[in-house]
Amino acid sequence: MLIVDDILDSGRTLATAARQLHQAGARRVLTCVLVRKTADRRAPDGLAEADFVGFDIPDEFIVGYGLDYGDYYRNLPDIAVLRKPPAFGGIQAARATSPRPERDGGAP
Repeated sequence: MLIVDDILDSGRTLATAARQLHQAGARRVLTCVLVRKTADRRAPDGLAEADFVGFDIPDEFIVGYGLDYGDYYRNLPDIAVLRKPPAFGGIQAARATSPRPERDGGAP
């Protein structure tokens, strides 16, 4: 069984999915992520490592290519760093301010 996810940050999502698949009878569960944050932000109950990784990034908030901030920026054609996210008072606050992400200039 192969789990494909967008980002490995705390590792909770992958750990939960892998555990559920093992409990359902999967003999082997492998994990694949597009992006892995290099900073150690792993939760105590999170997965430490993915089996396959697209690329590593520093500990920054990214958007685009399916990754969003308050339902914004998901449809960007590439991945960008959100440099100054608005003060998060809920989804409404994020929608009201809608900052623009800065592009890194290079393709991942």
